[in-house]
Amino acid sequence: MTTIMLALPSKGRIQDESLAVFADAGLAIDRPGGARSYLGEMAAMPDVSVRFLSASEIARELIRGTIDIGITGEDLIHETAAAGPDQIAIVKRLGFGRADAVVAVPDSWIDVTTMDDLSDVAADFRARHGRWLKVATKFVNLTRRHFAAHGIAEYRIVESLGATEAAPASGAADLIVDITSTGSTLSANGLRIIEDGTMLKSESLLMVARNAEWHEGKLETLVRLLSALGAETFQP
Repeated sequence: MTTIMLALPSKGRIQDESLAVFADAGLAIDRPGGARSYLGEMAAMPDVSVRFLSASEIARELIRGTIDIGITGEDLIHETAAAGPDQIAIVKRLGFGRADAVVAVPDSWIDVTTMDDLSDVAADFRARHGRWLKVATKFVNLTRRHFAAHGIAEYRIVESLGATEAAPASGAADLIVDITSTGSTLSANGLRIIEDGTMLKSESLLMVARNAEWHEGKLETLVRLLSALGAETFQP
């Protein structure tokens, strides 16, 4: 029997929905040590070792290949490393945890409706205000890639540690890049998503690590697991 390591989110609604995916496939997962334990068991497949980690940890360790298979958000795979999407194989889109990574500006910026408009604002912002445009975000890599794709270089990222959507109102930033499901929180804070400002439409994914050490025994275990879950096959 060759064990593979499965990582699931350690808390919240995403954890509950992830556990339901396995339960619905006849692969119920228990936590013998209780809700605070990071270890789980799958009685139907004892050769699958279960760990409960934060969503960001799962993304990082999948990319590194230190865990074999896991569930986390697509946005975190893109944010964790530029080559992140190339280091994993998506074997099943799960349909929950949906959110968009977006660029949002204050409603008062009536002349900024596209990324091209934002590029124009960024270009002359320093001349007008004596500083670069400030962008509040937790998604530094996604922001840099999206802005570079639109030729925007005249800005400074303010890493957000709290409620990102409050940054423009507090004066900490001029605009934001954040994750939103409905846009209602942005609207409540006087912000709007610009027309081509959706950087990524994210959801929770079941993913296999390409960088993991795959040999015949582990692949056999993985094939059985993926088959039971109705997921796509994986080729290392």
